[in-house]
Amino acid sequence: MRRFSADYLETTRTGMWDDSREALSDLALGDCDRILDVGCGTGELTRVLREESDGDVIGLDADARLLESVPDPTVRGDATRLPFADDSVDLVVCQALLINLPDPIAAVREFARVASRRVAAVEPDNGAVAVESTVDSEPRLARRARDLFLDGVDTDVELGADAADAFERAGLDVVSTRRYDQQRTVDPPYDEPAVRAARRKATGEGLASDRATILEGETTPAEYDTLREQWREMGREVVAQMGTDDYERRETVPFFVTVGRVYSNN
Repeated sequence: MRRFSADYLETTRTGMWDDSREALSDLALGDCDRILDVGCGTGELTRVLREESDGDVIGLDADARLLESVPDPTVRGDATRLPFADDSVDLVVCQALLINLPDPIAAVREFARVASRRVAAVEPDNGAVAVESTVDSEPRLARRARDLFLDGVDTDVELGADAADAFERAGLDVVSTRRYDQQRTVDPPYDEPAVRAARRKATGEGLASDRATILEGETTPAEYDTLREQWREMGREVVAQMGTDDYERRETVPFFVTVGRVYSNN
């Protein structure tokens, strides 16, 4: 299973549900007395679930360091071996977890064992991410870097759009699948995270952190070096546009909220 830092999770998930929570309606949170958020990380979805439900919401993650950011109740545990009895919670839910597991279907089966009513997954299709930018080269280079990175990843990071198939193969009755687009924007006045991201582009540091994964695919070191130089040039233009308050960027990540009913409780 791929692991992430607290900073990465907070940066990529912050604000995801700020504009609307309609896509969570089929989770029937108001009817749940006990909810388990598996792979909760730093608790972004956990907090939303607690705001939308009067029931107990338990955050579970394999990384004890991440759980330090999540208010109790929390449990440390493995998504494929949950430390809960059969039918012990009403709903098991996860966000951006299945795409990082080598066997997502096995995890969904385990979710169904623990859930008495429903299982839900909020998963992205990382192959369909779209970038718009006032720097002309950024959308093209972002697409190129993403394609090379995905080629080197050994899990299905595009699973979101097909999560319903995984649910059915795990023995669940699919209730619904809703698309929810997370949009991350950068525009003036620029906050500190946006400035740091621009600097990382200009130095190539951000792309360098993905080098090992990219080279796990079919990309050669020479091809990577060429991309990194183009990336740095693009980053310098981003920094220059920021200096005149002209830089704007929008990234759209399509997520799919899939809900399944546990057959034994039909």
